[in-house]
Amino acid sequence: MKKGERRKLELLEIAYRLFITKGYENTSVDDIISEAGIAKGTYYYYFESKEQTLEEVIGMMIDKETETAGQILDSPLPVPQKIVGVIASIRPAPEESSIEGALMQPENIVMHQKIKRRIIEKVVPILTKIVEEGIEQGIFSCDLIPERVRMMLVLSNELFDEYDFTNADVEVFIDITEKLLGAKKGSMAFVKQLIQSPASSGTKGGRK
Repeated sequence: MKKGERRKLELLEIAYRLFITKGYENTSVDDIISEAGIAKGTYYYYFESKEQTLEEVIGMMIDKETETAGQILDSPLPVPQKIVGVIASIRPAPEESSIEGALMQPENIVMHQKIKRRIIEKVVPILTKIVEEGIEQGIFSCDLIPERVRMMLVLSNELFDEYDFTNADVEVFIDITEKLLGAKKGSMAFVKQLIQSPASSGTKGGRK
């Protein structure tokens, strides 16, 4: 990694820590500069604004999540669990909620949509390989795999982004997923144990 790339990564990691500990709204560019011990001009050499820093911090998070998804692909887990594991891996950790919250603000809607597209672009190839593995094992039966995987991701994002999904929503998501992949009815039912419904628990769910 070149010196400039390393310095930019260091700034992103500092911003990431500050966004988590202080919250995005409560973190200023001056806070990042002070923590990094650099001149203001150096910061603006790498980033045009705090908003760009946020976008690149989330990009860094996505890269790490994609790496985890790749490890799940190569793991010995059963195919259905791999699919759920990959979907779960691209959701932010609880401590990252302040960063996710900033992305959900109305003024960041364009950035939010761009991030969604980036996630899908990175994850579709991984999930496609898992579904192909499932077809080889006779678990799934379908064609147009990337398109089906993309649809599954879109449904997952829209459902679990809303934070108020119900047990019935989860049941329908499982049913649609099984039909999309040509899986036997009930083969993805274990998803219910992995997804906590805010409607029944009083808590809220993840991204993206």
